[in-house]
Amino acid sequence: MLGRQPRQRPPRGGGFDIDRGGKGTGMKQQTFTILKPDTVAKRNCGAIIKRIEEEGFEIRGVKRVTLSEDQAKAFYAVHRERPFYRSLVTFMTEGPVWVMALDRDNAVEHLRRIMGATDPAKADAGTIRAQFASSIERNAIHGSDSPENARSEIAFFFAASELL
Repeated sequence: MLGRQPRQRPPRGGGFDIDRGGKGTGMKQQTFTILKPDTVAKRNCGAIIKRIEEEGFEIRGVKRVTLSEDQAKAFYAVHRERPFYRSLVTFMTEGPVWVMALDRDNAVEHLRRIMGATDPAKADAGTIRAQFASSIERNAIHGSDSPENARSEIAFFFAASELL
């Protein structure tokens, strides 16, 4: 369902329960990630996916896509007024990306912690961005910043029937 408008709730039924709990509940929560064009070009996807799985995430949906300009604009519409919006759209359309729906306990917060700071120069040692990113814009990976955004970002790329 690539190209749907962003920030829509996924259809009910099918797939799996996206947010069955939150921090400290011992219940799984869903998040979303994109391995960006720089990661794909440098052939680092396998290493990052291995790290994600080692951190206890289950991959519920994955696909390799090349975003059109319209799709990138729609996905990043929340940043439309920011000075980096145009260069972000250009970057995200320069090559293929891997999109993934993930789940584990406290998924959103945990993925953001192992990703590291947006600016790899400020990312903690051992984080994905510290290891694989080259700049604040070419920062290897995107991760949802809330369960609500995870739902809409997953719905942007996946039909409920595509999620295991």
